[in-house]
Amino acid sequence: MTRSVTTSVNAGVATITLSQPEIRNAFSDVVIAEITAAFAAVGQRDDVRAVVLAAEGPAFCAGANLNWMRAMADYSRAENLADAGKLAAMLDTIYRCPHPTIARVQGDVYAGGMGLVSACDMAVAVEGVGFCLSEVKIGLIPATIAPYVLRAMGARAGQRYFLTGERFDAAEALRIGFVHQVVPADALDSAVDGLLKHLLSAGPAAVRACKRLVQDVAEREINAALVADTVERIADIRASAEGKEGVQAFLNKRKPHWLG
Repeated sequence: MTRSVTTSVNAGVATITLSQPEIRNAFSDVVIAEITAAFAAVGQRDDVRAVVLAAEGPAFCAGANLNWMRAMADYSRAENLADAGKLAAMLDTIYRCPHPTIARVQGDVYAGGMGLVSACDMAVAVEGVGFCLSEVKIGLIPATIAPYVLRAMGARAGQRYFLTGERFDAAEALRIGFVHQVVPADALDSAVDGLLKHLLSAGPAAVRACKRLVQDVAEREINAALVADTVERIADIRASAEGKEGVQAFLNKRKPHWLG
């Protein structure tokens, strides 16, 4: 069976790669489980000092897989709670990975993919890459990813891009702090390697302690109560009439009712 996520380890660096370019590395319950397992596994390895999250193809991650969305369209609220809980657990596993993490963003990032990038400690993106929190366009909200995305871009930028669902480019992502570097495509690996050089030259225990320090001190800790709150919010709106209408309109390639 072809895996949607691959992992390799070389010289202290684990690279976890989203490897379904034909579907723009979109999420499904299987992909979420594989990403969660991959980060949990490398987090426990003593021979790993840093983790790179990469992707193949023209998109980094396009959000939810259409087939998965079709299945979710008929979920009950209880089923939505369970489903959203798995996505929340994946993001939490990435965020709490004891090793420093770098998102290597070679292509567009949409919806849930924004959560992947923001759950990592650092992000480097290629010029011309697009970013979009598109959930409101189909009557949903980016609830489960919100704690991580808002830490990355800040509340003020979040107020714009959460509410408008508009696409923004890599230069804007850099301006608002969502990514740390924007480089030409042929310089992406050297930029990531530059960060890795710094990480690998520092004390391993100190790096892990600093990562935890930032998480504990900078802002409210992402705890069970906050995670549960986001799960409740997405389940509520997925199960609502507007949420169901928006998803069905998207899947059926028609305008949702609020557009007339």
